[in-house]
Amino acid sequence: MKFQRSLWRLLPAVALMFTGVIARSQTASAPAVKNVVLVHGGFVDGSGWEGVYNILKKKGYTVTVVQNPTISLVDDVAVTKRSIAALNGPVILVGHSYGGAVISQAGSDPKVAGLVYIAAFAPDNGESVSSLIKNPPPGAPVPPILPPQDGFLLLDREKFPASFAGDVKPEMAEFMANSQVPWGMDALNGVVTEAAWKTKPSWYLVTTDDRMIPPDAQRAMSKRAGSKVVEVKGSHSVYVSRPDAVASLIEQAAAGSSTSKQ
Repeated sequence: MKFQRSLWRLLPAVALMFTGVIARSQTASAPAVKNVVLVHGGFVDGSGWEGVYNILKKKGYTVTVVQNPTISLVDDVAVTKRSIAALNGPVILVGHSYGGAVISQAGSDPKVAGLVYIAAFAPDNGESVSSLIKNPPPGAPVPPILPPQDGFLLLDREKFPASFAGDVKPEMAEFMANSQVPWGMDALNGVVTEAAWKTKPSWYLVTTDDRMIPPDAQRAMSKRAGSKVVEVKGSHSVYVSRPDAVASLIEQAAAGSSTSKQ
């Protein structure tokens, strides 16, 4: 009888111990976020994400490639949010170049668990891509943007490969140059009003050979956003030339965002 009474006294402590073990086990084994939304930048469409898409799909992720019209930031955010709404569960939102401005605004959506910037602009509240590129540092490469036509921008086709796709196969870089999507001035000048990186965890891939967004500008924006940073040797089109590196960072974000929510 004394043994039974002692055992009953111990039960609450034993139960508490097992509760802690179970909680720690659940935290350690929390599944990564499995939905990924990919947002392209200016002058291109979503087809450049094919390599990244294929890698992530093979690893079990549900991947959506957004086809933004890049006419205005407001419209692109709306299109991106529709893609987010169509998915079940939390989402990792990925943006390349101007797509970084899109995800900075669209990332305030409650379903977005984390942001991934790929050689991208990460505007603060009140900033636009236009304001971020207004005063380039001395010696910084100047993107070969042609004068606007009817409110839209294009890159010089002859200079496109060297500036935008320096490490992409020549035939692919030429195709990208000749299949450009006009980039609207309203997109370039669109102002972010609710920078999601202020409240959401973020990751940033800095491309050290970038001739569109200087690497130091990428470093400054990623530092300001408090992003976890990975640097790779690559051009502005790293998502085309190095899909493995891009997919790897997205996987880190998917695992890290899941852990941060526990």
